Amino acid sequence: MARAISALGALTVLLPLLLQAYPAVGAPIQQAQPASPRDVEALGNLQGLLAALGLNSKQYGQPQPAPGDMGKDMGKDMGKDMGKDMGKDKAKGMGKGDKKGGKKMGAGNNNGTMAMANAKAVYFITNDANENAIVSMKVGGNGQLSNGCVTKTGGKGGVGMQKGAPATVDPLFSQSAVRVGAGHVMAVNAGSNTLSLFKIDAADPSKLTKVGNDADTLGEFPVSVAFSEKLMMACVANAGAKSGVSCYSVSADKGLASLDKEGQRPLNINQTTPPNGPEGTISHVLFNQDSSLLLTTVKGDPSKAGQNGFISAFPVENGAVSRQETRSSPEGTAVLFGTANVDATTILATDASFGAATLTLSTQNKNQFTLRSKTPIGNQKATCWAALSPATNTVFVTDVGVNHVVEVEPKDGSIVKQLELTNGNPGMIDLAAAGGFVYALSPGNAQVGTKVSVLDVSGGRGAAKEVQNFEVAAEGKSGTSMGMTAFV
Repeated sequence: MARAISALGALTVLLPLLLQAYPAVGAPIQQAQPASPRDVEALGNLQGLLAALGLNSKQYGQPQPAPGDMGKDMGKDMGKDMGKDMGKDKAKGMGKGDKKGGKKMGAGNNNGTMAMANAKAVYFITNDANENAIVSMKVGGNGQLSNGCVTKTGGKGGVGMQKGAPATVDPLFSQSAVRVGAGHVMAVNAGSNTLSLFKIDAADPSKLTKVGNDADTLGEFPVSVAFSEKLMMACVANAGAKSGVSCYSVSADKGLASLDKEGQRPLNINQTTPPNGPEGTISHVLFNQDSSLLLTTVKGDPSKAGQNGFISAFPVENGAVSRQETRSSPEGTAVLFGTANVDATTILATDASFGAATLTLSTQNKNQFTLRSKTPIGNQKATCWAALSPATNTVFVTDVGVNHVVEVEPKDGSIVKQLELTNGNPGMIDLAAAGGFVYALSPGNAQVGTKVSVLDVSGGRGAAKEVQNFEVAAEGKSGTSMGMTAFV
């Protein structure tokens, strides 16, 4: 649209000059007169410009000679650019933004591009061992939260074991226990070995309607779910005694349908059900940015010789996830956890033993990752979750044991900002970034309730600030809560 506006501006300047230089162009012809070559060219140039605006030179009482070369080319280019730019703006919904989260012009990021629209709702699961549920929260035009709905999944949550006792925080030891995709929410039921699918209500995104039946995950203790809109496929990671990855087609009408007649893709990590962790457990399953690989991060155990963490990669071939796996343990990493896509060949993975690492696909070993840079984080205890913000093109990471959010530049691993929060939360787990905001879940404990910290990052890199510490209503509170995802 900017090019079209520039063209209009050029016309407003050029038209008076043409009229002044060539009076015959602007005055009605009283009788036929021979036109000079100069006049014919000027008239043709003007007609080309008028044609670009959809006007006709007959409106000015003139005959329509063939446009001159200059006018013809300018008219063609302007018309093409205007149509193309106006079509793009219409598709983007320019001018339709409102305070209720409709599409609008977002905050500019450091690359000069426009940020994505803000979220309309965010979701996490209670992961209650008796009755799992999805907690939906509405997002206002200012990015802040209000209560929405609690929707039962029909399955049960699960709690892993830690040092011989049930894990009190992060009981699934994972990222992305719930995921939004193509107008739907997918959630794992660790205690039922199932995956649930819900449709998001367009009028009120906090309202969910179940689609089809829960899908058997073909393994035990599912902890993380991935989704590819390109493939319309969901894949779930099972972290128990029967560990592995299973995939499903996603249909708005029929729900989830298994794509694995041969069973899940085994990972064989020598675990129990429920798993003992967090070391030695599955962390996160996700598709890379272009959906050419299905990745799963698995934590190592630094206390045990030879038990290194790794990234499992299954290539996507002809629209299907292969059963041929490649593993890599990037140098310097140990307890790989949550991951954020940076580009088609690069991810930023948290590592609970020191902070985070930027990893890139090897140019020599197919589907294996190598270390690009490390990000040691001071005063960290268990940096485990990551999300890339579209407003800043940086990755935000959280720590279950420290109440801070760290912003990382994935290109070189440098720390942009370490935001220490004073809201009283014990720490944060999973998080989601949408538009100019980041939403981080604090599941709470016996002293503190379940809360979601809302960070405004619309000011660009290094400008993150907390604008809300939202306390979840009683029916959505759970010390075992997991996951965080946003619907835009």
